[in-house]
Amino acid sequence: MTTNLQSGTENKAQTYALGAMVGALLGMVAAYLYARAAEEERLGGGDVRPLQVGQIITIGLAVLGIVRQITEMGRPSAGKKRR
Repeated sequence: MTTNLQSGTENKAQTYALGAMVGALLGMVAAYLYARAAEEERLGGGDVRPLQVGQIITIGLAVLGIVRQITEMGRPSAGKKRR
């Protein structure tokens, strides 16, 4: 029983570590692409506007939708019973 408990704890720690790395990587890629697009706009003579509150809310809701989908992947499907 202790072995099962320890493997569950290790699995949880691995899941957290993987999620943190993937989140950090995606955040860095998104920041890089945003900064590059803003720099190209600036060099082209365009005016770079700061993010608007509505845009930030839209991005936040999209992220919540993705998190919800990931959460649903961890749940058993409707045809299976929990044991």
